[in-house]
Amino acid sequence: MTRKTVFIADADGASGRALIAKFGQADTDLILNSLLSDEEWEERLVACRAAGSRVHVTHADLCSSRDLSFMLDQAEKQIGPVDVMIHNCGVIRPADVETCEEALFVEMMQANAKSAFFCTQAIGKRMAARGGGSVIFASSIHSEKPTGSSFAYSASQGAVKMLAHEAALFLGRHGIRVNVIEMGPVEGSDDCFRSDVSGLYDSYRYKVPSSMLGSFEDLAELAFFLAQDEASYLNGADIRLDGGFLMHYMDNRMLKPAERETRSQ
Repeated sequence: MTRKTVFIADADGASGRALIAKFGQADTDLILNSLLSDEEWEERLVACRAAGSRVHVTHADLCSSRDLSFMLDQAEKQIGPVDVMIHNCGVIRPADVETCEEALFVEMMQANAKSAFFCTQAIGKRMAARGGGSVIFASSIHSEKPTGSSFAYSASQGAVKMLAHEAALFLGRHGIRVNVIEMGPVEGSDDCFRSDVSGLYDSYRYKVPSSMLGSFEDLAELAFFLAQDEASYLNGADIRLDGGFLMHYMDNRMLKPAERETRSQ
């Protein structure tokens, strides 16, 4: 991979940690947006710096164009302009259509969708001026499939998906590729999307045909490919990374552990 500068919008969560581990060992420089203090980051950055990556930790408000512009100016002085933008913000809160308070709805839409728009606008303009770049949205299968537990989360991810399609059309004219990774279930997804009206996450690991859940390391591997020049003809794509989870159709045909072991013998 040609040395690039990678911006990760949420460096604190599980997806951010996996992305840092992958890109930090791959001859890249990192701009990491975080809510943690600089002191809390020191130990986590040792491996990246040991691998030769320059790292700039920021604390920008991703819903403020002024804050983003200032952050990018500072990061460019220390490391250089952003070549790869990864937006991986995904705040999830229980929220149903009947009772969701306005404040909760606004919180999730701002954290997930508004931040995606401001990052795309601010970084996309700078990429366009240089004539290239890669924008990657680490989104969710729930941009298409209702959760039954958090309609606001689904709405925010649906907004991100259409934002990506529009951005692919316009930024693509400047050599910028925009793609979406629709992440499926990982360990703990049943707790995140616990629902009284949907059985989607009941025995969810066995609804993956291989009955093996994915991980955020899988997300990082795919994002790494999309960031490379070898993915130059991928633009405006929605890549479902769910192991076939959404293809499940009959619970009584799920492959349970005992049956899988028998078949493998």
